[in-house]
Amino acid sequence: MSKADGKLWTGPEDAERLVPQQVPRPRLRLVHQWTDGGDAYKAELYDRVTGATMAPQPVLADALRLPGEWWGGLRAALHRLSGVRTERTAVRQAYLERAMPEYLAFLDGPVPTTPPMWSTAHGDLHWANLAGPELRILDWEGWGMAPAGYDAALLHSYSLAVPETARCVRRELATFLDSDAGRFAELAVIAELLQSAERGDNLEIVHALKQRAEEVWQRKASHA
Repeated sequence: MSKADGKLWTGPEDAERLVPQQVPRPRLRLVHQWTDGGDAYKAELYDRVTGATMAPQPVLADALRLPGEWWGGLRAALHRLSGVRTERTAVRQAYLERAMPEYLAFLDGPVPTTPPMWSTAHGDLHWANLAGPELRILDWEGWGMAPAGYDAALLHSYSLAVPETARCVRRELATFLDSDAGRFAELAVIAELLQSAERGDNLEIVHALKQRAEEVWQRKASHA
């Protein structure tokens, strides 16, 4: 990096300092920073993670069958994380106001841009950042405040190419998704991923994202 600042630079150290140990993740043991030619560099030493990540990339391609205790651990971790007090920001209100009307314009009616609730999130919860069989949550560079339910919504969206697993996510993480806040979080995540598709990312789930947005929008209207 050219400058040693910003949330991505400090995220792992902030997580080690502020996120409870009960949130399962590799512990950060040592940090070394240096500069060379005006650029800043950083090396981090973590505990070794046994097992493997759930997928090699964020978008899930094959069905997963995970034990109940794994899901229970993830629910507990997200609950604990949501209550962490921080000034870090994973998703900005200004971004929601700009992106949601643009990328959800295909929905019938004006899309709300203010979350019912905010809470602390990992901010990049996808299958390549989740390890097993012993649950570990990886990659803490971008954690911070986000719409409540954001992590569950992100994991669900990245599962849409595998309907069986997407249904499992909806069932296991219903406490985060089955609410007005959770429905808003899904719409926010879908807008974000549709924007990233313009850069060539996540193209395999674009149709499913739009279909899911329609479903969430209808449910949101029925609960209004």
